[in-house]
Amino acid sequence: MRWTLPKPVFYASAAATVVGVAYLTKDRLGGPKYKGTEDLTNKVVIVTGANSGIGKETTLELAKRNAKVIMACRDMEKCEMVRRNIVLDSKNKYVYCRKCDLASQESIRNFVTQFKKEHDKLHILINNAGVMRCPKSYTKEGIEMQLGVNYMGHFLLTNLLLDVLKVSAPSRIVNLASRTYRKGQINMKDLNFENDYDEGRAYSQSKLAVMLFTHELANRLKDTNVTVNAVYPGIVDTNITRHMFVYRNIITKILLKPIAWPFIKDPMQGAQTVLYAALDPSLAKVSGCYIQDSEIAEVSEDAKDENMAKWLWKVSEKWTKLNVM
Repeated sequence: MRWTLPKPVFYASAAATVVGVAYLTKDRLGGPKYKGTEDLTNKVVIVTGANSGIGKETTLELAKRNAKVIMACRDMEKCEMVRRNIVLDSKNKYVYCRKCDLASQESIRNFVTQFKKEHDKLHILINNAGVMRCPKSYTKEGIEMQLGVNYMGHFLLTNLLLDVLKVSAPSRIVNLASRTYRKGQINMKDLNFENDYDEGRAYSQSKLAVMLFTHELANRLKDTNVTVNAVYPGIVDTNITRHMFVYRNIITKILLKPIAWPFIKDPMQGAQTVLYAALDPSLAKVSGCYIQDSEIAEVSEDAKDENMAKWLWKVSEKWTKLNVM
């Protein structure tokens, strides 16, 4: 007599197997977990965009290591809600919300002024905040939003904090990058995408700008014991994808997201390489590199273009009025 499972049991078993495989796939593709146990007592850290996604998970992990963490965020109400949970989870009361809207250079300058009144050291700056493939829009200074937030805002913020980073050395700067930088081109004739705006090309341009900024800044920081590296966290399920078509369309969102889930990192997985770049002792003297899955990776020739990096720096100084005080 042939024995077979009852259909309900068979379907339940098959479903459990599929779920199990999905979780194993997600875990394997999620990349290595950062295993460092550094104690960050008395270390001061700034994380931009710290109230959600990778920034939130990074802030939590740094708080668990006893760092003083400043959450530089645009939305103070959301920031405070997240901050309270991080304090409770980490048992670290030295976590602070501070207003910093990267789409406003005035807000960035106000943030830096307040920070310097409250702190005389800065050991880690994590430039995490970003926008992706958003409709054509501009910062308060009239800079295309993706270029303005992803690159220009962090360019200004970092430069205004360099003096504190230098006196706190050894210190580190971590810039969040994307592999789409490889598709990017710096549009020297229309850097601000005034004409023929394309959300994808504008995003790629902003991320190539981050790579060039990392390269040029590393050169300028030689012999200061301040390092700067770019990190690609992988494809991560965060709010930054909200403008993408598959997430705007309810049907594709329902159909595709469960299928894609095992192959997309969650925010905690995305934060691991950020933590590696910010903390790992082996990177103490490493600067100007591109880090993916906790390993240094090769970069394109465009990302190492010295002339373009210097041109972009000059333009950025002008657009941010960096040297006008």
